[in-house]
Amino acid sequence: MTHIDANLIHLAEYRRRPGRVFFDRQELRKILAIYSARVARGEWRDYAIDVRDNGAAFSVFRHSHDWPLYVIAKLAPTKHRQEAYVVSDGRRPLWRGRSIDDVLKPLEEALEPA
Repeated sequence: MTHIDANLIHLAEYRRRPGRVFFDRQELRKILAIYSARVARGEWRDYAIDVRDNGAAFSVFRHSHDWPLYVIAKLAPTKHRQEAYVVSDGRRPLWRGRSIDDVLKPLEEALEPA
């Protein structure tokens, strides 16, 4: 039998790390409303949420094995900028804003019937 060296991480301590950024309940509700509408239309099929030291990201995919169609990111504040939001196509930024509503607006407008 092999010995596994595992480090236990207490989630309460992990979440309290200074500078840690998460989507709050309202932000996730807005993102998931758009996501579910796009899933219902057959445009999106999968998502992933990542949390890193510099921010949180919600990535949407057409297929699980593809590059993300969009990455909605909440960036941690720095000395030179307040908390910011960015939507990218996975490679380059498409929209930037100071609120989640600013960056989700183009995605919402795409859902409106012509």
